[in-house]
Amino acid sequence: MNKERRKTLQEISEQLESLKSDLESVQSNEEEYRDNIPENMQSGERYERAEAACDSLAEAVSQLEDALSSIEAAME
Repeated sequence: MNKERRKTLQEISEQLESLKSDLESVQSNEEEYRDNIPENMQSGERYERAEAACDSLAEAVSQLEDALSSIEAAME
């Protein structure tokens, strides 16, 4: 891989790292929201939506981590 393409991949990697950090912040906020739903409401639709959002956000973070690993491997 030439220097120019490696530099481009490094820039993309840095952008993805920043996005991953932002996504993890949203995930943390959603988890806090879910965890603060009163116990008597944890079988309701609101809790289920928050739980589904937490699961989806965790999957998105995982996929970004996979993408970052793939980019790193390509740059070797």
